[in-house]
Amino acid sequence: MSYKIIGDSCTDLTADLKKDPHFQIIPLVLQVGNTQIVDDDTFDQKKFLELVKNSSECPKTACPSPELYKEAFECEEDQIFVITLSEHLSGSYNSAVLGKKLYEEEHGEDGKKIAVLGSDSASSGQLNIALLVQSLCQASLPFEEIEQRARNFIKNMKTYFVLESLDTLRKNGRLTGLQAFFATALNIKPVMGSTSGVIIKLDQARGINKALIRMVEIAVKEAGDTRDKVLAIAHCNNPERAEFVKQEMRKRADFKDVIITETAGVATVYASDGGIVMSL
Repeated sequence: MSYKIIGDSCTDLTADLKKDPHFQIIPLVLQVGNTQIVDDDTFDQKKFLELVKNSSECPKTACPSPELYKEAFECEEDQIFVITLSEHLSGSYNSAVLGKKLYEEEHGEDGKKIAVLGSDSASSGQLNIALLVQSLCQASLPFEEIEQRARNFIKNMKTYFVLESLDTLRKNGRLTGLQAFFATALNIKPVMGSTSGVIIKLDQARGINKALIRMVEIAVKEAGDTRDKVLAIAHCNNPERAEFVKQEMRKRADFKDVIITETAGVATVYASDGGIVMSL
């Protein structure tokens, strides 16, 4: 049976995967002040970062409509796997679920199978799920088995990130201006992770490189046996930093593969300039 993997635009695919006809991205809309940007192939990261830098307002995201997902389901493929941003960060998951319901109400039992997978993650985490689903589809496993394996993978997957700037957190009201000032003045960088899709602070360090090393240490300690795992690293406008994390991880553990990708619009909003998002 044929398959399609649909992700919202926080699924940070590699350049090669973007060309793969088995993949389709449903865009969110980004808003900075009065400016709206569709998070699709036209997204200009450097221009967007400059826009955010010059704005006093926190950038916002608007999830895709259920109709956009429904239209995506009206394709020739028999098996569809949808991978969305954590439902704690966006309404994209709920839109995809409703889109599936609308499709099934209109088309009935037409033999098409659709699985909506909330990633409990973002960015490189969604990429990692997409890679797993693709490998299982290529192995011609039954739809139900692929869905179950993907859900188990999501439960066990870990996501970590380090932010260059606390400005987005401050603008979102997660830090007071005073806290943000002191953290910036002392060059304190938070090491963040997630539990069941909810962002948590794991540690902090003085200076970005020390924070990245701390993230690496925590990730390796929690990962267990990594030889069959794919390490996915997404960077926001800093490929050198992603390469640094890759090398530090490889010093400490062996992986089935290591993939570096760039953040598109949604992950750029959350990671900010220089941010690193890592999953395994």
